[in-house]
Amino acid sequence: MELTEMRCVPCRGGEPPLTEEEIAAWLPHVPGWQVVVREGIPQLERTFRFPNFREALAFTLQVGELAEAEGHHPVLITRWGSVTVIWWTHKIRGLHRNDFIMAAKTDALFSRRSGGS
Repeated sequence: MELTEMRCVPCRGGEPPLTEEEIAAWLPHVPGWQVVVREGIPQLERTFRFPNFREALAFTLQVGELAEAEGHHPVLITRWGSVTVIWWTHKIRGLHRNDFIMAAKTDALFSRRSGGS
């Protein structure tokens, strides 16, 4: 099953975060994303480019709606011409399969906006 067809599962804590090996296995499924470690917490990050602020803001709102629908929320940094999206699972202080699902769904949103590019 494709990541974009999967749904996030509730993560209430107590689950272990993905191991480095598991992260390495999931990462090829979300090309363009990188793992960034902040305060010891691995996070998935990608910056999306837009020709202006209006389109960047519209994408930010789309990602926000997606996050609400899935019950999993990112950090969104909106600037003129770009949106940086950062996924990780706060309750386990690391990455979970949900983060890769959401990264793939974020890519699909971007692809639809940009006509598949």
